[in-house]
Amino acid sequence: MSSHRIDRPADLDLVRASYDRVADNYADMVLTTGIGDIRRHPWQKAAIDAFADSVAGLGPVLDVGCGPGTVTGYLAGRGLDVSGVDLSPRMIEHARRLHPHCRFDVASATELDLDDESLGGVLGWWSLFNLPRTVLPQVLAGFARALKPGGHLVTATHVGDEDLVRTEAYGGVPVSWTTHQWRPEQLVALVERAGLRTVAELRLPADEHVGPGVVVMARRPS
Repeated sequence: MSSHRIDRPADLDLVRASYDRVADNYADMVLTTGIGDIRRHPWQKAAIDAFADSVAGLGPVLDVGCGPGTVTGYLAGRGLDVSGVDLSPRMIEHARRLHPHCRFDVASATELDLDDESLGGVLGWWSLFNLPRTVLPQVLAGFARALKPGGHLVTATHVGDEDLVRTEAYGGVPVSWTTHQWRPEQLVALVERAGLRTVAELRLPADEHVGPGVVVMARRPS
C-alpha cells in the first residue's frame, strides 16, 4: 500500500458534519431539480463520456467525493468497474440506496491508501474544492501515483480568485466549510506538477445557480 502521508485538514470533521446535514436535501435536489446530474448538463456529460471512453479497459475507476453516487452510477451504466467514496456517511447511505449495484465506502480524499498504478481512472468531480490549498497538491499527487500509465484523472471545481466561507447550503441548511476557488491555469499547473499531462480543459460560465467552473482531464504518461 502507499506510504505517502497526506496532511489532515484542520476542518475535516466540520466539513464531514456539514455534508451529513445537507445530504438529505442534496439527494432530493438531484432527483427533483437535476443539480449534480450530468445528464441534464450536456457539456459536463460530454466530459464524463470522454473520460469513460478514455479509461475503458484500463482497470478500476474511483469516484472520490461521490456524494449520492450520481456519476458513479452513470459510469457503471457505461460498463466501467467503478466505485465511490465520500467523506459523509449520510451521503454514502444515499448512494447505496440509489445505486445498489455499485460499491461505496466512507473515506476522505486525504484518507485514501491507494496502491501505486492500481487504477485506470480517478474522478474528483466537484468534490475537491473544500481541500485547503496546501492539501490539494498532495491529494493530486496521490491520484497520479495510483493511476496506471495511460490512466486518466478528471476533476471539476469552482473558478475564482478568493476563498468563500459557506454558512448555509442546499435549501438553507447550516454548514461550515470553505470553498477554495482556483483559476483554471492554477489548477492545470497543480495537475501537471503532480505528474500528469493535461489533455483537455473545459471552462464553464456562471449560470443562475452557480458561478464559473472548470473541468480538467489529464493523463498519466505511459
